Amino acid sequence: MLRIAVPNKGMLSEPAWNMLSEAGYRLRSNSRQLVVEDPDNGIELFYLRPLDIAVYVGRGTIDCGITGEDLLKNSGTEAIEHLPLGFGASTFRFAAPNESSYAKLEDIEGKRVGTSFDKLVHDYLQAHGINAETIHLDGAVESSVQLGVADLIADVVSTGTTLRNAGLRIFADPIMHSEACLIRSPRLDPKDERLTVLGRRLEGVLTAQRYVLMDYDIPVSKVAAAVDVTPGFESPTISPLHDKQWNAVRVMVPKAKVNQLMDRLYEVGARGIIVTALQASRM
Repeated sequence: MLRIAVPNKGMLSEPAWNMLSEAGYRLRSNSRQLVVEDPDNGIELFYLRPLDIAVYVGRGTIDCGITGEDLLKNSGTEAIEHLPLGFGASTFRFAAPNESSYAKLEDIEGKRVGTSFDKLVHDYLQAHGINAETIHLDGAVESSVQLGVADLIADVVSTGTTLRNAGLRIFADPIMHSEACLIRSPRLDPKDERLTVLGRRLEGVLTAQRYVLMDYDIPVSKVAAAVDVTPGFESPTISPLHDKQWNAVRVMVPKAKVNQLMDRLYEVGARGIIVTALQASRM
């Protein structure tokens, strides 16, 4: 069986569970289950702390897992990023007190940086020739300056509201942009058929999330113009209607552009435009 680690809580957990469910895998039936066997699909799911997943994949017997790029880089293991998953986006930034003079990366020289990602921050500073002390904290990083533990912090930033409420401001370039990803063990062959099937299923879910199926009728004389608007992946499916002057077209289009495409198709001459959500796909 392919052993897969998934987050048991946190912002990555629900999207990861939904993705695996939509890919056809069996999930746990209650929050007390930490291991779920799915013999029909040849996998075994392990529900682990997000911070530990990369360690179990990189150093243990877990074959692959879903975690954040930032957590992977901070783990210091040899686990390998295999597939970006398109959710859990975050930005990792430096922040300092509003009244401080910190403005650029060089200003961190010789200072104390409070963070939960001490290896990631240490490696980033070393790579840029900055010598600073990283102070490991498991939580409430934004309070570390006020409580005298650190001179500045490095943390995940979304809206920045938490930092502003703590009297902190962002400065310097982002340390990294992160998102959820499928990672694999260095001992697992990247061409392993089990991993290939898992990756194909997850990519199918990603495609279904980003695309919809569009059907419309178009006069035969205007098919070429309509295909220019909706070319699809390879080519649209075009079928004759009972009225020989019209064709039916079926094509996949980006979900984010549905309304613009419908407007353009209507102007070209398309009618009966229908959009259908996708459950899964194989491209």
